[in-house]
Amino acid sequence: MSLPDHQTAERLLQDAAARNPGAWVEHSRHVTLAARSIAQAHPRLDPARAYTLGLLHDLGRRTGPNRDRHILDGHDFLMELGYADAARIALTHAFVIPELDTLQGEWDGTPEEWQRLGQLIASARQTDEDRLIQLCDMLGLAAGFCTVEERLVDIALRYTFNARTPDKWRAKLTLKADFDRECGVNIYRLLPGLTERLLA
Repeated sequence: MSLPDHQTAERLLQDAAARNPGAWVEHSRHVTLAARSIAQAHPRLDPARAYTLGLLHDLGRRTGPNRDRHILDGHDFLMELGYADAARIALTHAFVIPELDTLQGEWDGTPEEWQRLGQLIASARQTDEDRLIQLCDMLGLAAGFCTVEERLVDIALRYTFNARTPDKWRAKLTLKADFDRECGVNIYRLLPGLTERLLA
C-alpha cells in the first residue's frame, strides 16, 4: 500500500505536530486543502490522494526543529511505514528542479546524508502528483493561502538566496502557469479567500 488512508495520515501529522509544534503544521494543512481543490479541477489527479499527500509532504519536520534535513527524514520515515508514494512526495516536494544545488540555505544533515539525498532525487520518477505538491507547497503559509510570489519571498527571508534561486523561481512560476492551463482556470480562484484578499 503506497499511501495510508486519510485517517492514518491525519494521525501521523498530529503525532509529528506534537513532537515538533510550529508554523509548519498549519502550512501543511493549507497545502493539503490547496492540493485537493486543484486536483478536483485537474483532468488527471485524484483529490483524495492529493489530500493525503498534502498532509504528509512535510512529515520530516517531526524530527525538528530542522531545515532541509526534513526532506530526507520524511522520506525515510514514510518508507519505513511502507508508504512509497508518500515517501517520494516528501522527497520531491522541494525539488521543482531535481538538482541538489537548488536548495536554499545550509544543509543541516551529514555529508553522507547529502550524498544519499542526491542519489534519491536523481532516481525519483516524478509524476503529476509530485508537480501538484511542489505547486501547493508554494500556496500555503501558516496564516492561509498565498500567491507563489508571496511564498517565494517568505522562503528567501528564512533560507536566503544562492546562485540557483532565480532558476528555481522561474521554474515555480512556470509550474503555476502549467496548472492554470491544465485546469482551465487561474488556480488562485480555487483557493478560498485568496482572490478576495488580493483584491481587497
